[in-house]
Amino acid sequence: MPTLHSMMDPLLNEMGRVLSSTLTRLLVAAILGGIIGLERQHRRKPAGLRTNIFICFGAAMFTLLSKQLAGADAESARIASQIIPGIGFIGAGSILHSRGSVTGLTTAATLFVVASVGMAVGAGLYVTAVFATVLILLVLAALGNLESRFAQKTTLTTYEVTGRNAEAMLREVNRILEAEKLTMQNVHLASTDAESRLIFAVDCGREERNILTLRLHESNVFASVVTVGSTEHE
Repeated sequence: MPTLHSMMDPLLNEMGRVLSSTLTRLLVAAILGGIIGLERQHRRKPAGLRTNIFICFGAAMFTLLSKQLAGADAESARIASQIIPGIGFIGAGSILHSRGSVTGLTTAATLFVVASVGMAVGAGLYVTAVFATVLILLVLAALGNLESRFAQKTTLTTYEVTGRNAEAMLREVNRILEAEKLTMQNVHLASTDAESRLIFAVDCGREERNILTLRLHESNVFASVVTVGSTEHE
């Protein structure tokens, strides 16, 4: 007659195997998400280290839970598929983060593929997940450097110019921009008795930005020209 100990041993072994596999998958998901997050953090992107870890870890967690909670394969796939619209919602928030210009598209796309890496790890597809992580890093780092080297990336640069006459300042800015075939965005004009201040943004490449800054400084209409900030498009 089998004893209680002999009956419990197979159950405990199975529980240990399942638990070990589950913890390993969650740990691998956190590591892969962290590797991608470090690259994003290094480039000072909105979705950095913690965000990518959480998304990759969460996607793996939901994939594991879908297998445990759903009995049939179809139900399991249905639960895991709900990760995609959730990540889409987060990605939409990263795109709308910067007002006045469409930015963050690469950040949103990165979050999308990081979630897929987490799902692959959660399903036990380690080789696929590692290969995807390496490919993501190559695209983000190598192709990003190539874009910068060949001046393919555009930057939304905000300028602040001051002067005595607001109308003269607007005419001068428009003249310079028309000569360089550029347009103003997010225009703000404030005038006082002593001084007028014009703030505007221009979306252009690196070489165009350098020429525009030089033309603004060369003009005698402006008392001062200051570059307030810039946002690099992804």
